[in-house]
Amino acid sequence: MKILVVLPVVAVLALLRFRRAGLLTWALAWWVGIYILLRFGFIAPIPSSVIAIYMGIVSLAILAYVSSSQQCREDISRPLVRFMTEKRFTALLVATAVAIPALAAANVYVQMSAPIQPPLFSRTIHPASPTETAFDKKIDLDKGEDPFWPLEKSNPEEFRKHVENGRQVYYRNCVFCHGDNLAGTGMFIHGLDPIPTNLPETIPLLRDTFLFWRISKGGPGLPEEGGPWDTAMPAWEKFLKEDEIWDVILFLYDHSGTRPRAREEVATK
Repeated sequence: MKILVVLPVVAVLALLRFRRAGLLTWALAWWVGIYILLRFGFIAPIPSSVIAIYMGIVSLAILAYVSSSQQCREDISRPLVRFMTEKRFTALLVATAVAIPALAAANVYVQMSAPIQPPLFSRTIHPASPTETAFDKKIDLDKGEDPFWPLEKSNPEEFRKHVENGRQVYYRNCVFCHGDNLAGTGMFIHGLDPIPTNLPETIPLLRDTFLFWRISKGGPGLPEEGGPWDTAMPAWEKFLKEDEIWDVILFLYDHSGTRPRAREEVATK
């Protein structure tokens, strides 16, 4: 434990004992002192969720003690009644009445405006496919490609139709999490952990066939090596047609101005 934190807490409790403080002061001092010890008194930090559990137990224990007898209840209520009825405490009472909701509002504001952080656990961001299948078909993640890419040169007008269809599919299904700019800034991201990936930065590193498998399988179809997958992305092969996913992939690359990772040729003797 951190002695420089423990000693001041012990000193304050000893001072209250020497001055014969009332029960209300003791209850508040014990609650604050235990919180300070849990929050700052240990070299290895205690998770905030654990601190919340411990402080809940401490609060119940203190409440049980101060209400355990008629004498304790009178000792607690007497200073509170004086505080709320005597004129000399009017200014302090008003300040307290304003401060309590203000602190509650400030706490809500801080929690709502906290920056979105990446997940703190380590995992394989782009795991290898365990099955290389989607829509009950085998996919060659290395040598395959989007079947509509050749249209870019052979039939540009038809190619743009597939890109436009992909745009419509994206904005009907994907924009809510991935956002207008594909950067994972959609309106639902505050409820997601981890947040969606930044697609313009990510998809140039991937083969389009990998994207097809990844989108098709969503979170439920991913392997253990990529876990924990606390992702809300569904297995889109259950909701979209195969051509719609290929069209979405065309739109992603077109909208971000990127291209898929080049196919890796394996040298053979």
